[in-house]
Amino acid sequence: MDKRSFLKQAALFSLGGIPFFNTVEAAVKKYEHLPASDLAKEEDFWATMRKGYKLKPDYINLENGYYCFLPQEILEHYISHVREVNYQGSYYMRTVQWENKKKAAAKLAELAGCSAEELIITRNTTESLDMVIGGVHWQPGDEAVMAEQDYGSMLNMFKLMEKKHGIVNKIVSLPNNPTSDEEIVNLYANAITGKTRLLMVCHMVNITGQVLPVRKICDMAHSKGVEVMVDGAHAIAHLNFSISDLNCDYYGASLHKWLSVPLGAGILYVKKGNASHVWPLLASGVSDENDIYRLNQIGTHPVYTDLTISNSIDFYLKIGRDRKEERLRYLQTYWTSKVRNLPHIILNTPEDPKRHCGIGNVGVKGMKPQDLADTLLKKYKIYTVAIDGAGVHGCRITPNVYTTTDELDTFVKALKDLA
Repeated sequence: MDKRSFLKQAALFSLGGIPFFNTVEAAVKKYEHLPASDLAKEEDFWATMRKGYKLKPDYINLENGYYCFLPQEILEHYISHVREVNYQGSYYMRTVQWENKKKAAAKLAELAGCSAEELIITRNTTESLDMVIGGVHWQPGDEAVMAEQDYGSMLNMFKLMEKKHGIVNKIVSLPNNPTSDEEIVNLYANAITGKTRLLMVCHMVNITGQVLPVRKICDMAHSKGVEVMVDGAHAIAHLNFSISDLNCDYYGASLHKWLSVPLGAGILYVKKGNASHVWPLLASGVSDENDIYRLNQIGTHPVYTDLTISNSIDFYLKIGRDRKEERLRYLQTYWTSKVRNLPHIILNTPEDPKRHCGIGNVGVKGMKPQDLADTLLKKYKIYTVAIDGAGVHGCRITPNVYTTTDELDTFVKALKDLA
Protein backbone atom coordinates (compact mmCIF):
# COMPACT_ATOMS: atom_id res chain seq x y z
CA MET A 1 0.00 0.00 0.00
CA ASP A 2 1.42 3.42 -0.94
CA LYS A 3 1.41 6.31 1.48
CA ARG A 4 -1.57 8.09 -0.09
CA SER A 5 -3.72 4.96 0.02
CA PHE A 6 -2.63 4.32 3.60
CA LEU A 7 -3.72 7.74 4.84
CA LYS A 8 -6.95 7.71 2.82
CA GLN A 9 -7.95 4.24 4.01
CA ALA A 10 -7.08 5.08 7.62
CA ALA A 11 -9.21 8.21 7.49
CA LEU A 12 -12.21 6.44 5.93
CA PHE A 13 -11.96 3.54 8.37
CA SER A 14 -11.89 5.96 11.29
CA LEU A 15 -14.76 8.17 10.18
CA GLY A 16 -17.06 5.25 9.58
CA GLY A 17 -17.56 4.69 13.30
CA ILE A 18 -18.04 8.30 14.35
CA PRO A 19 -21.64 9.52 14.22
CA PHE A 20 -20.54 12.69 15.97
CA PHE A 21 -18.24 13.74 13.12
CA ASN A 22 -20.91 15.64 11.17
CA THR A 23 -22.60 16.96 14.32
CA VAL A 24 -19.81 19.43 15.03
CA GLU A 25 -19.89 20.76 11.49
CA ALA A 26 -23.68 21.13 11.62
CA ALA A 27 -23.51 22.99 14.93
CA VAL A 28 -20.83 25.36 13.65
CA LYS A 29 -22.85 26.06 10.52
CA LYS A 30 -25.99 26.77 12.58
CA TYR A 31 -24.20 29.38 14.69
CA GLU A 32 -21.67 30.72 12.19
CA HIS A 33 -23.50 34.06 12.04
CA LEU A 34 -22.64 34.78 15.67
CA PRO A 35 -19.39 36.57 16.60
CA ALA A 36 -17.07 34.39 18.67
CA SER A 37 -17.61 36.53 21.76
CA ASP A 38 -21.39 35.98 21.57
CA LEU A 39 -21.11 32.28 20.75
CA ALA A 40 -19.00 31.85 23.88
CA LYS A 41 -22.21 32.26 25.92
CA GLU A 42 -24.41 29.94 23.82
CA GLU A 43 -24.68 26.92 26.07
CA ASP A 44 -26.63 24.88 23.49
CA PHE A 45 -23.71 25.07 21.07
CA TRP A 46 -21.15 24.00 23.65
CA ALA A 47 -23.47 21.24 24.88
CA THR A 48 -23.13 19.82 21.38
CA MET A 49 -19.34 19.91 21.71
CA ARG A 50 -19.67 18.12 25.06
CA LYS A 51 -21.47 15.21 23.43
CA GLY A 52 -18.28 14.40 21.56
CA TYR A 53 -16.43 13.53 24.78
CA LYS A 54 -16.74 10.43 26.95
CA LEU A 55 -16.70 11.90 30.44
CA LYS A 56 -15.97 10.14 33.72
CA PRO A 57 -19.06 10.70 35.93
CA ASP A 58 -17.26 10.42 39.27
CA TYR A 59 -16.22 14.07 39.43
CA ILE A 60 -16.25 17.42 37.64
CA ASN A 61 -12.91 17.63 35.88
CA LEU A 62 -11.38 21.10 36.16
CA GLU A 63 -7.81 19.90 35.51
CA ASN A 64 -7.42 19.80 31.75
CA GLY A 65 -4.17 21.74 31.83
CA TYR A 66 -1.91 18.75 32.44
CA TYR A 67 -3.52 16.58 29.77
CA CYS A 68 -6.93 16.83 28.17
CA PHE A 69 -8.31 13.47 27.10
CA LEU A 70 -9.27 13.21 23.45
CA PRO A 71 -12.75 13.79 22.07
CA GLN A 72 -14.12 10.55 20.66
CA GLU A 73 -13.62 11.68 17.08
CA ILE A 74 -9.88 12.11 17.54
CA LEU A 75 -9.62 8.97 19.67
CA GLU A 76 -11.13 6.89 16.86
CA HIS A 77 -8.69 8.38 14.36
CA TYR A 78 -5.84 7.57 16.74
CA ILE A 79 -6.96 3.96 17.17
CA SER A 80 -7.22 3.50 13.41
CA HIS A 81 -3.67 4.84 12.97
CA VAL A 82 -2.41 2.42 15.63
CA ARG A 83 -4.10 -0.46 13.82
CA GLU A 84 -2.72 0.53 10.42
CA VAL A 85 0.85 1.08 11.59
CA ASN A 86 0.70 -2.23 13.44
CA TYR A 87 -0.65 -3.85 10.25
CA GLN A 88 2.23 -2.53 8.14
CA GLY A 89 4.94 -2.87 10.79
CA SER A 90 8.51 -2.32 9.62
CA TYR A 91 7.34 -1.61 6.08
CA TYR A 92 5.68 1.58 7.25
CA MET A 93 8.57 2.54 9.51
CA ARG A 94 11.15 2.10 6.74
CA THR A 95 9.20 3.75 3.93
CA VAL A 96 6.86 6.66 4.73
CA GLN A 97 7.38 7.29 8.46
CA TRP A 98 9.53 10.41 8.08
CA GLU A 99 7.71 11.83 5.10
CA ASN A 100 4.42 11.67 7.01
CA LYS A 101 6.04 13.22 10.08
CA LYS A 102 7.28 16.14 7.98
CA LYS A 103 3.80 16.59 6.53
CA ALA A 104 2.37 16.77 10.04
CA ALA A 105 5.09 19.24 11.03
CA ALA A 106 4.27 21.41 8.00
CA LYS A 107 0.60 21.47 8.97
CA LEU A 108 1.58 22.43 12.52
CA ALA A 109 3.83 25.19 11.18
CA GLU A 110 0.91 26.61 9.21
CA LEU A 111 -1.24 26.51 12.35
CA ALA A 112 1.48 28.11 14.48
CA GLY A 113 2.28 30.82 11.95
CA CYS A 114 5.85 30.00 10.94
CA SER A 115 7.63 28.32 8.05
CA ALA A 116 7.96 24.55 7.78
CA GLU A 117 11.75 25.01 7.91
CA GLU A 118 11.44 26.40 11.45
CA LEU A 119 9.38 23.74 13.26
CA ILE A 120 9.86 20.11 14.25
CA ILE A 121 7.72 17.65 16.18
CA THR A 122 9.17 16.66 19.56
CA ARG A 123 7.64 14.66 22.39
CA ASN A 124 6.65 17.56 24.68
CA THR A 125 7.55 21.06 25.85
CA THR A 126 10.17 19.80 28.28
CA GLU A 127 12.10 18.03 25.53
CA SER A 128 11.83 21.08 23.25
CA LEU A 129 12.99 23.71 25.71
CA ASP A 130 15.50 21.57 27.59
CA MET A 131 17.12 20.80 24.24
CA VAL A 132 17.68 24.53 23.78
CA ILE A 133 18.80 25.12 27.36
CA GLY A 134 21.19 22.19 27.23
CA GLY A 135 22.27 22.91 23.67
CA VAL A 136 23.34 26.54 23.93
CA HIS A 137 27.12 26.90 23.52
CA TRP A 138 27.55 28.07 27.11
CA GLN A 139 30.75 29.54 28.51
CA PRO A 140 31.54 29.89 32.24
CA GLY A 141 30.03 33.12 33.56
CA ASP A 142 27.31 33.34 30.88
CA GLU A 143 23.99 34.42 32.33
CA ALA A 144 20.41 33.24 31.82
CA VAL A 145 17.28 35.08 32.95
CA MET A 146 14.04 33.39 33.95
CA ALA A 147 11.14 33.66 36.44
CA GLU A 148 10.51 31.56 39.52
CA GLN A 149 7.01 30.95 38.12
CA ASP A 150 8.46 29.12 35.09
CA TYR A 151 7.94 25.39 34.76
CA GLY A 152 10.05 23.25 37.08
CA SER A 153 11.59 21.05 34.37
CA MET A 154 13.14 24.05 32.65
CA LEU A 155 14.31 25.63 35.90
CA ASN A 156 15.95 22.32 36.80
CA MET A 157 17.68 22.21 33.43
CA PHE A 158 19.12 25.67 33.99
CA LYS A 159 20.39 24.49 37.39
CA LEU A 160 22.06 21.56 35.65
CA MET A 161 23.76 23.98 33.23
CA GLU A 162 24.93 25.95 36.24
CA LYS A 163 26.69 22.83 37.54
CA LYS A 164 27.86 21.62 34.15
CA HIS A 165 29.04 24.84 32.52
CA GLY A 166 29.29 27.37 35.34
CA ILE A 167 26.54 29.66 34.04
CA VAL A 168 24.76 32.15 36.30
CA ASN A 169 20.99 31.95 36.62
CA LYS A 170 19.17 35.19 37.42
CA ILE A 171 15.64 34.61 38.63
CA VAL A 172 12.91 37.26 38.75
CA SER A 173 9.45 36.93 40.32
CA LEU A 174 6.34 37.84 38.36
CA PRO A 175 3.53 39.77 40.07
CA ASN A 176 0.25 37.88 39.92
CA ASN A 177 -1.63 41.09 39.11
CA PRO A 178 0.68 43.42 37.14
CA THR A 179 -0.31 47.04 36.58
CA SER A 180 1.04 47.29 33.04
CA ASP A 181 3.07 45.56 30.33
CA GLU A 182 5.95 47.86 31.16
CA GLU A 183 6.09 46.51 34.71
CA ILE A 184 6.71 43.03 33.33
CA VAL A 185 9.11 44.12 30.59
CA ASN A 186 11.19 46.18 33.02
CA LEU A 187 11.34 43.28 35.45
CA TYR A 188 13.18 41.23 32.83
CA ALA A 189 15.15 44.18 31.45
CA ASN A 190 16.61 44.99 34.86
CA ALA A 191 17.96 41.44 35.16
CA ILE A 192 19.88 41.60 31.86
CA THR A 193 23.58 42.42 31.82
CA GLY A 194 26.30 42.28 29.20
CA LYS A 195 26.82 38.60 30.07
CA THR A 196 23.22 37.50 29.45
CA ARG A 197 22.91 34.90 26.68
CA LEU A 198 19.33 33.63 26.97
CA LEU A 199 16.05 34.82 28.47
CA MET A 200 13.20 32.39 29.09
CA VAL A 201 9.62 33.62 29.32
CA CYS A 202 6.22 31.95 29.51
CA HIS A 203 3.62 32.80 26.91
CA MET A 204 0.99 31.77 29.45
CA VAL A 205 2.14 31.09 33.01
CA ASN A 206 1.08 27.52 33.71
CA ILE A 207 0.25 27.99 37.41
CA THR A 208 -1.83 31.18 37.15
CA GLY A 209 -2.87 31.52 33.51
CA GLN A 210 -1.34 34.99 33.21
CA VAL A 211 -0.59 35.88 29.58
CA LEU A 212 2.68 37.80 29.31
CA PRO A 213 3.55 40.55 26.78
CA VAL A 214 5.92 38.27 24.89
CA ARG A 215 6.49 40.51 21.85
CA LYS A 216 7.49 43.48 24.00
CA ILE A 217 9.82 41.29 26.05
CA CYS A 218 11.42 39.87 22.91
CA ASP A 219 11.92 43.29 21.36
CA MET A 220 13.50 44.56 24.56
CA ALA A 221 15.83 41.55 24.88
CA HIS A 222 16.89 41.72 21.24
CA SER A 223 17.76 45.38 21.65
CA LYS A 224 20.26 44.18 24.26
CA GLY A 225 21.60 41.33 22.11
CA VAL A 226 19.84 38.56 24.08
CA GLU A 227 18.01 35.58 22.56
CA VAL A 228 14.54 34.68 23.88
CA MET A 229 13.06 31.24 24.42
CA VAL A 230 9.28 31.05 24.97
CA ASP A 231 7.45 28.37 26.92
CA GLY A 232 4.18 28.04 25.02
CA ALA A 233 2.99 24.81 26.60
CA HIS A 234 -0.48 26.23 27.28
CA ALA A 235 -0.84 28.62 24.36
CA ILE A 236 -1.12 26.39 21.27
CA ALA A 237 -4.84 25.88 20.43
CA HIS A 238 -5.73 28.00 23.45
CA LEU A 239 -4.81 31.47 22.17
CA ASN A 240 -5.13 32.50 18.53
CA PHE A 241 -1.68 33.79 17.60
CA SER A 242 1.26 33.39 15.22
CA ILE A 243 4.74 32.57 16.49
CA SER A 244 6.26 34.86 13.85
CA ASP A 245 4.43 37.82 15.41
CA LEU A 246 6.15 37.19 18.76
CA ASN A 247 9.65 37.79 17.35
CA CYS A 248 11.13 35.08 19.58
CA ASP A 249 14.12 32.89 18.81
CA TYR A 250 12.82 29.59 20.18
CA TYR A 251 9.32 28.38 21.07
CA GLY A 252 8.29 25.09 22.64
CA ALA A 253 4.85 23.67 23.29
CA SER A 254 2.99 20.46 24.09
CA LEU A 255 0.16 19.23 21.89
CA HIS A 256 -1.53 16.94 24.43
CA LYS A 257 -3.00 19.86 26.36
CA TRP A 258 -5.19 22.23 24.35
CA LEU A 259 -4.82 20.76 20.85
CA SER A 260 -6.04 17.34 22.06
CA VAL A 261 -3.28 15.29 20.46
CA PRO A 262 -2.51 11.91 22.09
CA LEU A 263 0.33 11.90 24.59
CA GLY A 264 3.79 12.04 23.06
CA ALA A 265 3.85 15.08 20.79
CA GLY A 266 5.16 18.62 21.13
CA ILE A 267 6.75 21.26 18.92
CA LEU A 268 10.02 23.13 18.81
CA TYR A 269 10.25 26.33 16.78
CA VAL A 270 13.71 27.64 15.98
CA LYS A 271 13.93 30.91 14.08
CA LYS A 272 15.52 30.40 10.70
CA GLY A 273 19.30 30.65 11.02
CA ASN A 274 19.36 29.72 14.70
CA ALA A 275 19.55 25.92 14.43
CA SER A 276 23.34 26.07 14.43
CA HIS A 277 23.24 27.85 17.81
CA VAL A 278 22.01 24.70 19.54
CA TRP A 279 23.62 21.29 20.06
CA PRO A 280 21.09 18.50 19.38
CA LEU A 281 19.83 16.35 22.21
CA LEU A 282 20.92 13.23 20.33
CA ALA A 283 23.35 13.06 17.41
CA SER A 284 21.74 12.81 13.98
CA GLY A 285 22.97 12.16 10.48
CA VAL A 286 22.01 15.65 9.28
CA SER A 287 25.25 17.43 8.38
CA ASP A 288 23.84 20.91 7.64
CA GLU A 289 24.08 22.80 10.93
CA ASN A 290 21.37 25.23 9.79
CA ASP A 291 18.86 22.42 9.16
CA ILE A 292 16.41 22.21 12.08
CA TYR A 293 16.09 18.44 11.50
CA ARG A 294 19.54 17.97 12.99
CA LEU A 295 17.70 18.59 16.29
CA ASN A 296 14.98 16.02 15.60
CA GLN A 297 16.74 12.71 16.31
CA ILE A 298 14.81 10.82 19.01
CA GLY A 299 15.00 7.22 17.79
CA THR A 300 12.04 4.91 17.30
CA HIS A 301 8.86 6.47 18.66
CA PRO A 302 5.03 6.05 18.47
CA VAL A 303 4.46 7.34 14.94
CA TYR A 304 0.68 6.95 15.15
CA THR A 305 0.68 9.95 17.49
CA ASP A 306 2.32 11.97 14.71
CA LEU A 307 -0.39 10.86 12.29
CA THR A 308 -3.15 11.92 14.68
CA ILE A 309 -1.84 15.50 14.80
CA SER A 310 -3.55 16.28 11.50
CA ASN A 311 -6.88 15.01 12.84
CA SER A 312 -6.52 17.11 15.99
CA ILE A 313 -5.78 20.23 13.96
CA ASP A 314 -8.84 19.58 11.79
CA PHE A 315 -11.02 19.20 14.88
CA TYR A 316 -9.66 22.41 16.40
CA LEU A 317 -10.16 24.40 13.20
CA LYS A 318 -13.65 22.97 12.82
CA ILE A 319 -14.60 24.52 16.14
CA GLY A 320 -12.68 27.67 15.21
CA ARG A 321 -9.64 29.38 16.72
CA ASP A 322 -11.48 32.46 17.95
CA ARG A 323 -14.53 30.49 19.06
CA LYS A 324 -12.43 28.26 21.29
CA GLU A 325 -10.35 31.09 22.73
CA GLU A 326 -13.43 33.16 23.54
CA ARG A 327 -15.20 30.20 25.12
CA LEU A 328 -12.22 29.39 27.34
CA ARG A 329 -11.90 33.03 28.39
CA TYR A 330 -15.64 33.21 29.06
CA LEU A 331 -15.55 30.10 31.27
CA GLN A 332 -12.69 31.50 33.33
CA THR A 333 -14.27 34.92 33.80
CA TYR A 334 -17.65 33.26 34.47
CA TRP A 335 -16.45 31.70 37.70
CA THR A 336 -13.79 34.24 38.74
CA SER A 337 -16.23 37.15 38.46
CA LYS A 338 -18.50 35.45 40.99
CA VAL A 339 -15.81 35.07 43.66
CA ARG A 340 -13.23 37.79 42.93
CA ASN A 341 -14.51 40.24 45.54
CA LEU A 342 -15.46 37.74 48.22
CA PRO A 343 -13.67 37.99 51.55
CA HIS A 344 -11.21 35.14 52.18
CA ILE A 345 -10.93 34.38 48.45
CA ILE A 346 -7.57 34.96 46.76
CA LEU A 347 -7.43 35.12 42.97
CA ASN A 348 -3.97 34.68 41.51
CA THR A 349 -5.06 35.38 37.93
CA PRO A 350 -5.23 38.94 36.56
CA GLU A 351 -8.67 40.46 35.94
CA ASP A 352 -7.60 42.30 32.77
CA PRO A 353 -9.00 40.30 29.77
CA LYS A 354 -5.80 40.74 27.76
CA ARG A 355 -3.79 39.09 30.55
CA HIS A 356 -5.73 35.81 30.81
CA CYS A 357 -7.74 33.22 28.94
CA GLY A 358 -9.01 29.85 30.16
CA ILE A 359 -6.70 29.14 33.12
CA GLY A 360 -7.40 30.54 36.58
CA ASN A 361 -5.98 30.05 40.05
CA VAL A 362 -7.86 30.53 43.31
CA GLY A 363 -7.04 30.15 46.98
CA VAL A 364 -8.97 30.34 50.23
CA LYS A 365 -7.38 32.26 53.10
CA GLY A 366 -6.42 29.96 55.93
CA MET A 367 -6.44 26.81 53.76
CA LYS A 368 -3.35 25.18 52.33
CA PRO A 369 -3.71 24.58 48.58
CA GLN A 370 -3.51 20.79 48.94
CA ASP A 371 -6.19 20.86 51.65
CA LEU A 372 -8.37 22.92 49.32
CA ALA A 373 -7.85 20.48 46.45
CA ASP A 374 -8.55 17.48 48.70
CA THR A 375 -11.72 19.06 50.08
CA LEU A 376 -13.00 20.01 46.64
CA LEU A 377 -12.57 16.42 45.48
CA LYS A 378 -13.76 14.53 48.56
CA LYS A 379 -16.67 16.78 49.57
CA TYR A 380 -17.76 18.37 46.29
CA LYS A 381 -16.52 15.86 43.67
CA ILE A 382 -14.49 18.52 41.84
CA TYR A 383 -11.02 17.61 40.57
CA THR A 384 -8.34 20.34 40.53
CA VAL A 385 -4.61 20.60 41.18
CA ALA A 386 -2.91 22.36 44.10
CA ILE A 387 -0.20 24.96 43.44
CA ASP A 388 1.86 25.98 46.46
CA GLY A 389 5.00 27.95 45.67
CA ALA A 390 6.60 30.71 43.61
CA GLY A 391 4.28 33.26 45.16
CA VAL A 392 1.18 31.31 44.11
CA HIS A 393 -0.97 29.53 46.70
CA GLY A 394 -4.21 28.06 45.42
CA CYS A 395 -5.75 25.57 43.04
CA ARG A 396 -5.33 25.82 39.29
CA ILE A 397 -8.62 25.65 37.45
CA THR A 398 -8.54 24.59 33.79
CA PRO A 399 -11.92 23.94 32.17
CA ASN A 400 -12.20 22.96 28.51
CA VAL A 401 -14.76 23.27 25.74
CA TYR A 402 -16.90 20.45 27.17
CA THR A 403 -17.17 22.18 30.59
CA THR A 404 -20.60 23.61 31.41
CA THR A 405 -21.54 26.70 33.37
CA ASP A 406 -23.62 24.44 35.63
CA GLU A 407 -20.43 22.65 36.61
CA LEU A 408 -18.76 25.97 37.30
CA ASP A 409 -21.75 27.03 39.41
CA THR A 410 -21.14 23.94 41.53
CA PHE A 411 -17.50 24.99 41.88
CA VAL A 412 -18.45 28.56 42.82
CA LYS A 413 -20.88 27.28 45.46
CA ALA A 414 -18.11 25.13 46.93
CA LEU A 415 -15.75 28.12 47.11
CA LYS A 416 -18.41 30.23 48.80
CA ASP A 417 -19.05 27.48 51.34
CA LEU A 418 -15.34 27.17 52.11
CA ALA A 419 -14.72 30.92 52.25
